Amino acid sequence: MALTNNNSGIFTRHRWLVVTLALIAAVVLLASFMSRDDAVPVRAATAQRSIIRSVVSTNGKVEPLQNFEAHAPVGTTVNKLLVKEGDHVKQGQLLVQLDDAPARSQAAQALARLRGAEADLKAVQGGGTREEVLTLEAQLQKAQAESDTDQRYLNALRELRKQDAASVGEIKNAENQLKAANADLVLIQQKMRNRYAQPEIARVEAQQAEAQATYAAAQDVLNRLNIRAPFDGVVYSLPVLQGTYLNPGDFVLQEADLAKVRVRAFVDEPDVGRLAPGNKITVTWDAMPDRTWAGMVTVVPAVIKMHGTRNVGETTCVVDNGDFKLLPNVNVGVSIITAEHRNVVTVPREAVHQDDNKAYVYQIVNNELQRRYVQTSISNLTQVEVTDGLSENGLVALGSINAKPLRDGLPVKVLH
Repeated sequence: MALTNNNSGIFTRHRWLVVTLALIAAVVLLASFMSRDDAVPVRAATAQRSIIRSVVSTNGKVEPLQNFEAHAPVGTTVNKLLVKEGDHVKQGQLLVQLDDAPARSQAAQALARLRGAEADLKAVQGGGTREEVLTLEAQLQKAQAESDTDQRYLNALRELRKQDAASVGEIKNAENQLKAANADLVLIQQKMRNRYAQPEIARVEAQQAEAQATYAAAQDVLNRLNIRAPFDGVVYSLPVLQGTYLNPGDFVLQEADLAKVRVRAFVDEPDVGRLAPGNKITVTWDAMPDRTWAGMVTVVPAVIKMHGTRNVGETTCVVDNGDFKLLPNVNVGVSIITAEHRNVVTVPREAVHQDDNKAYVYQIVNNELQRRYVQTSISNLTQVEVTDGLSENGLVALGSINAKPLRDGLPVKVLH
C-alpha cells in the first residue's frame, strides 16, 4: 500500500511538470505568434550625406540669338536662289536675287531728280547759275564804270565852276546822274550778295531733301531685292522657289547665327520666386536624348503671363551650340538648379511627414518606430535635406507594405 501511494505521488509530480512545461511552451509560442502578428513590415532607408539640388523642371523653346528675316519689299518674282536651307553663309554673301529691273529704273530716275535738286540748291547758294553770275558780274563792271565816269565828270564841273566856266545847273545835273549810277551799282551788288529771298532758298532746300529721301528709298528697295547675309550664319528657312511671284511683304528667307542660341523657359508662377540670375540651367531635347546643353539664368521674369492654360514667367539663357544641333523653334526640356548643397544629410522625400507645419520622420530604433521632429532645408522630387533632429546613418521608415498607418511606438520588421 505504501509503495502504491509513493508511485502515485511520483506520477502526480510528473504530470504537473509536463503540464507546466506545456504551458510555458504554449506561452512562448503564443508570444512568438503575437510578436510576429504585431510587427509591421516596413520599407526603410538610411540617412546619408550626399549632394542635393533643388530643381525647377519645365519646358522651353529655342530662339536665334541673332536673327535676320528677309521679306519682299515690292511685288516681284524670284530670279535666282543661290543657297538652300542649312547652308552656312558669310557676311555680305548674295543669297537670293529678286527681279530688280523696275527698281533699278526708279532708282535711276530718283538719282536724276536728286542731281537736279542739288544743282538748283548750289545755284541758289551761289547766287544763281554760272550764266547768271557772269551776267551780273558784267553788269556790275558796267555800272562801276558808269559811276566812275560820272564821278570824274562831276569833279571836272566843280573845278570849272571855280573858274565860272560851268553853271550851277550843270553841276546839279551831274550830281543827279552820279546818284543814279551809284544806285544802279548798289542794286547789282545787292543782287550778287542776296539774290534769293529766304523763303525761296527754303523751298529749294526742301526740294533737295525730298529728292534725297526718294533716292534713298529707291536704293533701299533695290538693295533688298538683292538679299545678302548681314552676318555669318546658317540659312534655316527658305520657303520660296525660283520663279515664284511674291506680294509686298511676303516672307523670303531667315538666317541666324546658331553658334549660340537663346532658350526661353516657361516657369510656372509658384516657382518664379525661386529664380535668380546665375542659376545653372540644363537643356535637353527629345530628338537627341544623349545630349545636354548648359547655360545660366540671364533674365528673371518681371511679369506673369498666360502660356496656353498656364500662368508662367519667362526666363532666358544663352547656350553654346557650336555643332549647330539645336535648331530654332524646337521645344526643349529645361531644368533650372535653384539651390545646391553638398555633403549634407538627406533622406528620401517619402520619409518626411508634416504635423501642424512641423516636419518629422519615424526613426527605427530596436525594431520600433520613434517619431523624430526634424528641421529641413531644400528638397527635390526624391530627397529632402535634414539639418537638425536626425543624425547620419539613422534608419527611417518609408512606409508599410500593407498600407498600415505608421505611428509612434509601432513594432516593425525592416524589409531588406
